[in-house]
Amino acid sequence: MRIQVSRTGGFAGIARHGEIDTAGRADAAEWEDLARSAVAGSGDGPPAGVPDGFRYRITVGDHTVHCADPRLTEAQRKLITRILKEGA
Repeated sequence: MRIQVSRTGGFAGIARHGEIDTAGRADAAEWEDLARSAVAGSGDGPPAGVPDGFRYRITVGDHTVHCADPRLTEAQRKLITRILKEGA
């Protein structure tokens, strides 16, 4: 499974992108469960955010959702942090 996270916005407006392919990974089931939780029940359209806040696009396989700070679910926050390797 291919999992992608893109972050835009913020005060500086610097975009970040990260991705992982779970094929052949020993921890693939953990990544895939987290990814499914992160996209479950999320809207497809641009979310309401806050001025200078971060906006995210999470793509799991062929399913893409959009989310924004401060309205991230715990699963979204954890996935974003792991993929981008920084706090979300």
